[in-house]
Amino acid sequence: MPFIADITNTRTNDPDLRRLMNLTATGITLSGVILLSVILYAGWTANSSATARETALLGNAMNRSILRTLNEQKSVAWWDEAYTAITSPEPSPEFLDSEFGIFLSETYGHDIVVILDPDDRPIFMYSSGARRAPSDIEPYRTVIAPVVAEVRKSKSRTLRQRPDLFGIDQRHYRTIGTPLEQARWAGHLLLANGLPAVVTALTVMPNVDMSLMKAGNPYLLVSIKLLDEAYLKEQARSLLLSNLSFGPRAVSAPEFASMPLETDDGKIAGVVSWKTEQPGKALTNVIFPLVSLGFLMAATQAHAMLRRLRKSSTHLAQAEKQSRYAAKHDALSGLANRAHFAEKLEDALGRIRSSSSAEKAIVAYIDVDRFKDVNDTLGHSAGDILIKEVAARLSAHVRSGDLIARYGGDEFAILWLSADPNAPAILAGRIMRALMSPIEIEGQALNVTASIGIAAAPEHGQTVDDVMRHADIALYEAKNAGRNRAIVFSAGMAEQAEQRRAIEMDLQSAIADDQIDVAYQPIVSCTTHEVIGVEALARWTHPKLGFVSPAVFIPIAEQAGIMPMLGERVLARAMRDWHAWPHLEVSVNLSPLQFRQSDVIAVLDRLTKDHAIDPAHFVLEITEGVLMDAGERTRESLEGIRSRGFRMALDDFGTGYSSLAYLCTFQFDKIKIDRSFVAGLSRSANFRTIVQSVISLGSGLGMQVVAEGVETEIEAQSMTSLGCTQMQGYFFARPMPRPALEAFLKDYAPSVRTTGVPARIAAAS
Repeated sequence: MPFIADITNTRTNDPDLRRLMNLTATGITLSGVILLSVILYAGWTANSSATARETALLGNAMNRSILRTLNEQKSVAWWDEAYTAITSPEPSPEFLDSEFGIFLSETYGHDIVVILDPDDRPIFMYSSGARRAPSDIEPYRTVIAPVVAEVRKSKSRTLRQRPDLFGIDQRHYRTIGTPLEQARWAGHLLLANGLPAVVTALTVMPNVDMSLMKAGNPYLLVSIKLLDEAYLKEQARSLLLSNLSFGPRAVSAPEFASMPLETDDGKIAGVVSWKTEQPGKALTNVIFPLVSLGFLMAATQAHAMLRRLRKSSTHLAQAEKQSRYAAKHDALSGLANRAHFAEKLEDALGRIRSSSSAEKAIVAYIDVDRFKDVNDTLGHSAGDILIKEVAARLSAHVRSGDLIARYGGDEFAILWLSADPNAPAILAGRIMRALMSPIEIEGQALNVTASIGIAAAPEHGQTVDDVMRHADIALYEAKNAGRNRAIVFSAGMAEQAEQRRAIEMDLQSAIADDQIDVAYQPIVSCTTHEVIGVEALARWTHPKLGFVSPAVFIPIAEQAGIMPMLGERVLARAMRDWHAWPHLEVSVNLSPLQFRQSDVIAVLDRLTKDHAIDPAHFVLEITEGVLMDAGERTRESLEGIRSRGFRMALDDFGTGYSSLAYLCTFQFDKIKIDRSFVAGLSRSANFRTIVQSVISLGSGLGMQVVAEGVETEIEAQSMTSLGCTQMQGYFFARPMPRPALEAFLKDYAPSVRTTGVPARIAAAS
């Protein structure tokens, strides 16, 4: 050590100073020796700990391969449709290929997939990317025999008894409680063709309708998943192990660790080797050069400074890494974000444009149906849970190389590259299957559905904007068609979307400029035959298109989020016009969006004050859709409306989600029988029975019953004889503007036909 030699050889006439120098040199030397010893020991300890940790991680990963394989089997084996298909007299080979062979092989890497009938005869086998003859399972009979026997209740004592982690996991799912009582499963690590393999067997069960279950032994789904080179690469990637290999003997190199692999029947399958981490070596490589500089006493401070610098550098690197990750990923779901998805889609489109292959970029644009209802009823925390669960399920049902993104809010996007012409349908099926099971949030099992719009490049666009716009148009069509479905984009949809957009913009202007008209349809008493009220109905005359049906512009207003503003304008107009006929009651429809807006009570209070109306003369109509998943906010809104004197009517009763529980839970003054039931009286006795039951129910609950869409004398006579309270429809009068209604009311005198129904009212419009 030159520095120490310089200290000890320094000439000085001061003996005290020399002694001090010698002590300093000795101290530096001893400190250096101690420091080197500590470093060497720490390095050896770190290396040993790293090897032990890696061994434990690898062993646990192999054990959990059994649990994971059973869970992968469950995704298709516990399914009503699959059970029905397998137990049918002639199972569809295409269905078995797609839902069992192809799905388990391509998605999860199962090497052999077999279905056994109740007598353990093979009825289906899939291996090496193709369907095989069931008899091809015979070479593997000895491999699967103990596992099948264990499922059939004759457990082999030669196999290792593992904790039933799979059964414990299933307790979290309420909807499969019944299947769990009858389901059986088994999984073991065994030798197959000289290679270790995960061998699992699971009973095929319905997951919802247990009435499908047939007596006798169940069918079995058996999988063999070889722990081959592909499996080792997967484990190496997930466990961050390098040079992971399997062979008859351990790798003899000093930097390698090894672990004997024992199967569940006590056989040594071979040895797993890998290049172990050596943090101790890295530690000594950094510290030794510093120590060799002379073991300066000031090295303690320098070392401390180095540690602080290293810590700061680590934090900076981590922050930079997190920043790069956050720039491309959604914080809530962990999925790619919109920008990252667009970047990857652009890359895919570039490769497709420059390639002559038949590969296409399939984009699925997904919107969770009625997500706002979850936020409104259960709170935003529940909405966050739902988003994360949907993200997890989508990730589990697509291929490993597919890109999933949270596109914003409750919207997701999937990028699927495939040359298969059926790829859009396959992708849609996987998405639907991912959301098939209810999602439990805060003790409630929610049945979640999604609307899906699909576009494929290059035929549906060669730029990111075009592809996403067309997928969005298809998504709109899916939602407009009733939700819970997938629709592939077609050329005609773009033109329709442009028309809707033009109508939407014109509608916004018409609402802002108070150009929405209101027509009124008389409501007639079945007993006095007098006009006792009117229903206010929105009407719009476009400057170019002319009359636009409410069936067209109302859904557009709801989709565009302007329905609350439109509904408020109609309600304000009705309140203003009511003063011309204060003896009548006025019925006004409240859309679900209008009803659920946070300030609906404040809006009613303001309009009541501005127009000086008596709330007792106004009937606010809501549909059964408002009452779905009704939470505290819905109840408070209903109570607030009634407390202010407004009356409430349940509109279109019987056409939506009809539940008598609504009439018991919520207080209504009226129920309105939909036109479809009124028209059905002349076609079927069943309709008459239903209508009679609704009228009796309403009467028993103290509610008035209004028949909508009465268009013939026979219908009017039938509804009167059945005890209906009020009627409206074209038989009496069409909707008319306010001046026409005032003229009509002035001239109208109640009269009764010989049939006992009010005489037809001539339309004044």
